Amino acid sequence: MSNSDERLRYPIGKFTAQESYTPQELQQCIDRIEALPAKIEALIKNFSAVQLDTPYREGGWTARQVLHHIPDSHMNAYIRIKWTLTEDTPTIKAYDEKLWAETPETKLDPVISVNFLKALHVKWVAMLRLIKPEDLMREFFHPESKKHVRLDRLIALYAWHGEHHLGHLEIVAKK
Repeated sequence: MSNSDERLRYPIGKFTAQESYTPQELQQCIDRIEALPAKIEALIKNFSAVQLDTPYREGGWTARQVLHHIPDSHMNAYIRIKWTLTEDTPTIKAYDEKLWAETPETKLDPVISVNFLKALHVKWVAMLRLIKPEDLMREFFHPESKKHVRLDRLIALYAWHGEHHLGHLEIVAKK
């Protein structure tokens, strides 16, 4: 992969989990999750139909698909956290995000997904701010990666994930 393709694919760099997170680092991650919907809404408010159907890179998703993907992905993260808080090391359900980006509603106006993202993040952030520190060490098992994932790392991953896709939308905005 060329450096320019790598920059388009990972505009803010790849995610690397830390071994542990301080309470301040986790609060910053939650703040980033909380800020995402407003950043997306501001960025895309003047997107044209052409921009919505423009991929951020050759072979990549269109802005429309990215906008529908983000709440789908974050909804799954929210549910995974709920399972992990209510079950002992649950095995989560994996999903095919590429196929999810092709379901019929992903052709519709992405405002429906931006509105969903805004509502989801209000509830998700409220939950994240109330998780007891000891519960952040709880884990779920991912059946595809065969790895245990701790909640503190999942929060950091999704702070990155939102900004990763915001970077893709910023690429389209500049086209």
